[in-house]
Amino acid sequence: MKLAMGIVGLPNVGKSTLFKILTAKPVMIANYPFCTIDPNVGVVTVPDERVARLAKLSNSKKTVPAVMEFFDIAGLVRGASKGEGLGNAFLSHIKEVTAITHVVRIFESTEITHVENSLNPIRDIEIINAELIFKDLDLVEKRLKRAEAEAKTGQKAAQKDAEVLKKMLVKLNEGSLITEFADEPVAREMQLLTTKKQIFLLNGNESEVTPELRQKIASLGAEYVVANLGEAEALPELITGAYRTLNLISFLTTGEDETRAWTIRQGETAPQAAGAIHSDFEKKFIRAEVVFWEDLINAGGWAQARQKGVLRTEGKGYVVRDGDVMEIKHG
Repeated sequence: MKLAMGIVGLPNVGKSTLFKILTAKPVMIANYPFCTIDPNVGVVTVPDERVARLAKLSNSKKTVPAVMEFFDIAGLVRGASKGEGLGNAFLSHIKEVTAITHVVRIFESTEITHVENSLNPIRDIEIINAELIFKDLDLVEKRLKRAEAEAKTGQKAAQKDAEVLKKMLVKLNEGSLITEFADEPVAREMQLLTTKKQIFLLNGNESEVTPELRQKIASLGAEYVVANLGEAEALPELITGAYRTLNLISFLTTGEDETRAWTIRQGETAPQAAGAIHSDFEKKFIRAEVVFWEDLINAGGWAQARQKGVLRTEGKGYVVRDGDVMEIKHG
């Protein structure tokens, strides 16, 4: 599956610096708001030692790690949902991503200006989330009117949509994100910003994270990573944190041609995993040969794993585990 993270936050909190660290792709960084005009997009490999070790075992010609796209989206400000700053254009970019990396400045500095003229991470979080909520409120209200009109003509799908939209509207009017509605068909169709899960990147040092800030992030049902972006060289914990936040796992395939990591959602079955490789494989799935990656390496190869009894044949109901190495049999 394609995994895309949108980097959001107020101006001058470290978004473009984070993007540069993650992708090693040069972007313009300046000590003034709105220096990122179009969203930079970079592809980041997901850290995974298993790929290299399996490639060595199989003597693979090519290794293909899982990847994640990061969109560096220009800083939002108060009123962005109504067009303030560079407003609506950037909110529309967030619609395209799977989840949000929310960068929050926790470091003090007299040299780097703060768009709100003071350091207050909790306030900054609330500003960004309020703009996402205001944008979605407008969309949900308009969509609800349409759904109610369609429901009056007897369209059952529209009736269901209207019920869900009303519940979403209540939560949004309360000032809440609505991640619990992420899997509702109408929410997926609308690509609502407030249904997307967030992982917080706190730019500063661990000593600058207050109990109140931890509590605020916990109340949003989110994880956080602390990094001093002025000193950081790599942030694998952000990528692995994003996997946890989105309930994602990797399974692997290995052979002489290539060793590759594939991303799927936790709880998906062997046919669904096969579909990540090719959609036809899911439709024509017969069975899968499965071995845990460490068992395969310890055995010394597929034939030896079969002899030791650690290689299994699994059917359509098998739920794939993180680290499974699979060979798909299909029609």
